[in-house]
Formats: sequence, structure tokens, C-alpha cells
Amino acid sequence: MKITMTKRFQIGACVLTLGLLAACDSSEPPKPTVASGPVPTEFQVGETTFNANCSRCHGKQAAGTDHGPPLVHKVYEPNHHGDQAFQRAAANGVNAHHWQFGNMPKIDAVKPDDVDQIVMYVRWLQRQAGIQ
Repeated sequence: MKITMTKRFQIGACVLTLGLLAACDSSEPPKPTVASGPVPTEFQVGETTFNANCSRCHGKQAAGTDHGPPLVHKVYEPNHHGDQAFQRAAANGVNAHHWQFGNMPKIDAVKPDDVDQIVMYVRWLQRQAGIQ
């Protein structure tokens, strides 16, 4: 069977397209880098509050679990999800839109000052992973 140049081009284009689609799929979050070493003093209140209220779904050091996405991920960098997005998420909950974990309920146990501390901790974790 003889394959013409046009058919080769079409096959190559299909393979390339499928490869790009697979690379762009955000349904499964990649495993983030976990910070090593001690948490600086100025972020320890945020770490404690995060562990008590967020880690059940978002994992140790915000690395994600089977129940929630990693917050140490490019999707949650400050330019995409600013600090206010965390405040709104805690106060109102969030409809699933980046991952397939389902909706996040509002978290009544945390107040805005608590969320500020959590955000400082998460932003520190992100910087440790090279997310600015």
C-alpha cells in the first residue's frame, strides 16, 4: 500500500494534535514540589490553620489529595488566582472549574484573618516550588 504525501501529512498532523491535547489536559494535576526544611516563623500560623482546615482535601503542604487539587500549582499562581480568590472560596465555596474533584464547600470555621494567614503560607509554598 502506497501512502501519499498528503496522507502522511494528515497522519502527522493528527498525531501532533493528539499529543498536544494530552499535554494540555488539566484534569489530573501533576504532583507538586513539596517544600523542604522548616516553615519560617512568619508562616507557621498559616501552616497550622491550613493543616486544621484545608489539608484534608488539599493535602500536606497543599500538595493535593484524591479529594482536592494541589494549591502549589501554576493554576493557583497569584496572577491567575489572586489572594481574594482564596477569601471568596472560603466564604462562599467554589464550583469545580479546573479539576474533577467536585465543588468546594464554604469553610465556616475560617474567618478572613485566618484566610490571610493561610494565603501567606500557600504563597510561601508556591515560591519554594518556583511559582511566582
